[in-house]
Amino acid sequence: MTQASFIDPQGDAPARDRGAWDLDIGTFFEVSLDLLVIRDIEGRVLKASRSWHTILGHDPKDMEGLPLLRLVHADDLPGTQNSVKEVEQRRPGDPVLGFINRYRHRDGGYRTLEWRAQRFGDRIYGVARDVTERVAAERELLEAKATAEAASRAKTDFLANMSHEVRTPLNGVIGIIDALSRTPLSPEQAEMVGLVRDSGVILERLVSDFLIVSKIEAGQLELENRPFDLDEALRPYIEVTRHRVDDKGLVLKVERHEAAKGRFLGDPTRIGQILSNLLSNAVKFTEQGQVTLRISQSEAPDGDRLIFEVEDTGVGFSADQAARLFDRFSQADETISRRFGGTGLGLSICRSLTDLMGGKITATSEPGQGSRFVVSIPLSRAEPLPDGEVQHPGAPVSHSASDRPLRVLLAEDHPTNQRVVQLILASQAAELVTVEDGLQAVSAFESSVFDVVLMDMQMPHMDGLAATRAIRALEAKRGASPTPIIMLSANAMAEHQNEALAAGADIHVAKPITAASLLGGIQAVVAI
Repeated sequence: MTQASFIDPQGDAPARDRGAWDLDIGTFFEVSLDLLVIRDIEGRVLKASRSWHTILGHDPKDMEGLPLLRLVHADDLPGTQNSVKEVEQRRPGDPVLGFINRYRHRDGGYRTLEWRAQRFGDRIYGVARDVTERVAAERELLEAKATAEAASRAKTDFLANMSHEVRTPLNGVIGIIDALSRTPLSPEQAEMVGLVRDSGVILERLVSDFLIVSKIEAGQLELENRPFDLDEALRPYIEVTRHRVDDKGLVLKVERHEAAKGRFLGDPTRIGQILSNLLSNAVKFTEQGQVTLRISQSEAPDGDRLIFEVEDTGVGFSADQAARLFDRFSQADETISRRFGGTGLGLSICRSLTDLMGGKITATSEPGQGSRFVVSIPLSRAEPLPDGEVQHPGAPVSHSASDRPLRVLLAEDHPTNQRVVQLILASQAAELVTVEDGLQAVSAFESSVFDVVLMDMQMPHMDGLAATRAIRALEAKRGASPTPIIMLSANAMAEHQNEALAAGADIHVAKPITAASLLGGIQAVVAI
């Protein structure tokens, strides 16, 4: 068999052209940077390019007549044999598929090759490229990505655990101070209680901010889309701001368009966080004058939009400072950081939450002339509640027309948290039974009747989720109506709230709890 006969796969080139053809192919095999090879149907090498010596150290002449696959890494041989069968059985018009395997270098090491091959007659024509560095880089990138994702998950888990550990004692601080503030106090004592309460609220907000940032970074922050009343959602943040401006001798002006009232579909918690951060910043950076909140609704081709405008007469900021205003852990300058404090997370959270909801946030200002922030969020209308179904959380708790006190089962293992609930419910003349773990809660529920169950999520022996499921199973077995269960937990992230609801709880109230949040939660679930 002559060289010309295997180089010309069709065997129909004119005889006078075959010499030139042989020369061209020979030159091509000499200069190619890629690995070229022609083998017969049995797998023996008929011709190999000089690049085999350059890249893998094998002399092309020494390769002729020997099986090509003898150089394939043992681990890659099964996949290579499957690819060989695919090439040999490929029909005309089928796509040319590639494959990657490792070939042994003459020094004993291996290089990674990416192949393309085609059959003509009883010969296989193949070309391979050395992709060792590319594959190594891709592997390193995947490993780095996996490491980064693992680190992100570890950080999220760490922050979630830290949140629980911090919120537990913080619940005692805020809850007991809240109860203490409702007792007769001298002016000096009331001032000290107020300072402790405000410090606790700031600390709780910092913990929440770090959790939100962690969830956003991990891409795990999920938005709710449920009906809510805009007035009820915004009122707490407006009232808190009203107290703060009174303390600083400022004025709070609220302008509310009639169209921006009623029930909407969305995430009231995240909307409230945006508004809370903007109002908090406005008060913090304003020493005299006023803070103005405008709430309106606009119609747009892509749907209705809710618009918040928060304007103040504070220190303001320059255009250069505005460029980094929404960056994480950044404030306008270090002087502001020292003078006013804060972590620089508030506006970053506002922008991230606004973006997640498909909205937009902008800021305009001049130094010494105050600032103006505008948030525009897509928000569609929800059906109004039927007459008589509107509830007002925070009112004194009533459960029936009878005069007997509300019977409450509290499952809580932390003594301070037990005392917080006892102090809050003492003003309601409620009858409280306290147990220290989920097993005791189920046992108490089995042997007595309660109007509402307050269930901690994380307890020894049996956690609150398992205890809630056990109570629901017991009710189903008895054919009894479900007793309202409120999950009281320092696990305040969205997935924890979803776990509580999935286990059978009616609502989730995050720690630290106050009289308003606890009584509001009870009012929401106990039949009037």
